[in-house]
Formats: sequence, structure tokens, C-alpha cells
Amino acid sequence: MGAGGYTGAELVSILLGHPRAEVVGVFGSDRRGEGEPTPLSSVFPSLRRRCDLPLRPASADAIAGSGAEVVFLCTPHAVSHDLAPALLARGMKVFDLSAAFRLKEASLYPKHYGFEHGHAEWLRRAAYGIPELFRREIAQADLVAVAGCYPTSAILPLSPLMRAGAAEEGRRPIVDSVSGVSGAGRHATTANLFCEVSLQPYNVLKHRHNPEIDAYAGAAVVFTPHLGCFDRGILSTMHVDLAPGWDATRVGTALRSAYQMEPFVRLLPAGEWPSIAAARHSNFCDIGWAVDETHRHLVIVSAIDNLVKGAAGQAVQCMNARFALAETMGLLAVGTGERP
Repeated sequence: MGAGGYTGAELVSILLGHPRAEVVGVFGSDRRGEGEPTPLSSVFPSLRRRCDLPLRPASADAIAGSGAEVVFLCTPHAVSHDLAPALLARGMKVFDLSAAFRLKEASLYPKHYGFEHGHAEWLRRAAYGIPELFRREIAQADLVAVAGCYPTSAILPLSPLMRAGAAEEGRRPIVDSVSGVSGAGRHATTANLFCEVSLQPYNVLKHRHNPEIDAYAGAAVVFTPHLGCFDRGILSTMHVDLAPGWDATRVGTALRSAYQMEPFVRLLPAGEWPSIAAARHSNFCDIGWAVDETHRHLVIVSAIDNLVKGAAGQAVQCMNARFALAETMGLLAVGTGERP
């Protein structure tokens, strides 16, 4: 659902190369109008002869009629809020890429997402979709709230450290993130036009992803997002004042203990730093760090592709975890140009 957007198209492309998945239907807005549905490949020409399924108007009945066992919702938050429970009631497993079920407190939704949440029971039951941290919960869930792109780039580096007590008491980590323009979605706005886009911060101290990072990183953070002059990718630079007893060795030990066996987290050698180019079109999160031991200050940097590890690829990784498949299935060839 939402196959006409950047994330939806990325998801279709990944699923077409997945040996255990079959795409049985692609759906767009329920307001697409009457007449013959448009083939998805006419919206995204790169999918010609790969996915020529019609992009149909969406409804719970239409999606159920496709025979799908799994539904991915690449939809606005309020749409997912209404649609996910209806699909779950029909016995389908739902992987929601919106924020409709990421936060556990219904009271946060009016302020941050502009609607009253009416499904508190599903907020409690939904698993948060970062497999590296919530694999066990995902494996048992019918509804997975796939993590946001900015939160993924911050939570993966920070979570092992914050939960181990690495941050000095009373000092909030600082997260500065730069995202490509595709993070804003596939719609025309003046700020996103080719001749208008510029490197600049936005939604300072009020971005809706801040409470999501706070909830799952293990600490409240100061989060500042920036729009970058490129199409895809996120680079996040984080500053942490370390607690007494923490140094470079202890930071490295905590990160390696958490991630050295994880297939999609790459911990870089000392002196090497993540780049958007290296993570582009992949499901990897690259992490590099350095410690100023004199001042007990940690700088830790991550890079992801916002449309893959920050959205579609992570959703497929969650699906693999849910159905006891290898989490790398269908994902290692992403970004290599190889197609089955």
C-alpha cells in the first residue's frame, strides 16, 4: 500500500528479488479516481517488465481480495492508523512504515502527528521494527511498526551505549542529522525543487521523530534534522558526554558486543568514517566513532540509506525475522546491481 511513493517503489523492487516473496498486489491512494488503473511500471519506468501490476485504489477489502498474507503500509500516519486494524482483523500480518504505531503513549499523537489515536491496544501489541534490537518481539508480532529513518540512524549507535550507562548523568546526547530530499516524500513543494533545495536545518526542537528517538535510544536527546542537497541517504553525527570510567576502549567494547554478529551493522575501523555514498542503495548502517578522553567526549557517526535501512529494506528484514527466514534474504543484493 503506497506503492506510488519512493519508499513503496523501493519496497516493490526489493521484494521482486526476494526468493520467498511474491508481490500479488500494489495499491495507491483510495482517491486515484475511476477508470483503468495505471501500471506501476508507468509511474516508475525502472520497474518495466519487472512489475507491471496495476496500481489500484486501496481499501481493506481490496487488499484482502488480493490473497496477500503480508501487507506493507507505506502510507500517511493517519491512513495507517485506520487501515492497519482492519487488515489485522482479516488475518494479515502488517508491517507499517508510518509512525502510527511506533509510540506507546496515545497522548503523544495529537501533538506530534495531528490526530487522536484510537487503537491503544495495538500500540501496546505492536513490535518496534529494528531487528537488531527487538528481534524477539518482532518474531511474535502481527503488527510491526517499522522504525523511522532518522530514528534508525540515531538509535542503532546510541542504544547499546545509553543502556550501558555511557552518558554522563544530566547530559543529553546531541544528534545532528542530514537527510536527502527523498525523505520528504514524492510530492512537489518549493523547498524541495532542484533550484531551491539547500543545506539547512528544519523543525528545530520540534521534529516529530524526537520522541521516537527518546523512547528507543535509551536517553532523551537533542535532535536537529537538516535537509541535504542530495536525493537519498542520512548522515547522523552524535555527541555524548561520557560518564566517569568510560573511554575509547569501553565504547568500542560495548558497540562490538552489540553488533559484531549483526549482518547489517558495519563498525568501521578507527580513523575511518561513514559516508552516504558507502551506504547508498544498501541495508547497512555504518558506524564510526572517536573519543576525546581528556574531556570524556564521544563523537559517533552513522550513515544509512533512508529508503532502504531507513524504510523498505528494514521492513523486509522485519518480515524475514517474523517468519523465521534468514534476515539477509533478499537484501544482500540490494545496491549491487545484481537481480535474480
